[in-house]
Amino acid sequence: MKLMFVSDIHGSIYYAKRAIEILEKEKAQALILLGDILYHGPRNPLPKEYNPKEVAELLNKYKDKIVAIRGNCDSEVDQMVLDFPISADYNYILHGDKRLFLTHGHIYNENNMDRLSSGDVLIHGHTHIPVAKEVGDKYVINPGSITLPKENNPNSYGVLENNLFQIKDLRGNVLKSISL
Repeated sequence: MKLMFVSDIHGSIYYAKRAIEILEKEKAQALILLGDILYHGPRNPLPKEYNPKEVAELLNKYKDKIVAIRGNCDSEVDQMVLDFPISADYNYILHGDKRLFLTHGHIYNENNMDRLSSGDVLIHGHTHIPVAKEVGDKYVINPGSITLPKENNPNSYGVLENNLFQIKDLRGNVLKSISL
């Protein structure tokens, strides 16, 4: 199964549409949203084509393909307009012999991995910076931000197929990869 990971859309319909275009191009079976879906947050600039209502309408069309978790900018009112659950701080997906721990990153992250076991994969957003590395006997992955990248990184997303996780820019160029 091919999975696509997107974090930190922050209400940009422009980048939400790009994410869906890429989902179709990548032929991924599921879209994993790692939080901060609709609201831009008080620390971020207003993103390109900010329109949370349209983002919700677009993503609701793909509700059967989406697994999502709550980011620090997501709220109870956001859940009221989304047709897929976003209220959990974390979720698990089994992928082959790996357990993927999905979270936004503001609570659980490289400095707080107390819910992970040996061989688990922590996949989070929040920092807007792409990461793919081993930390001890675990993996830490951040696909970066599709909308508001930081530290001169390009807009990015992640794809997991078989046991290869790739972080790509919006043209599909591989920025980082790691074998799990």
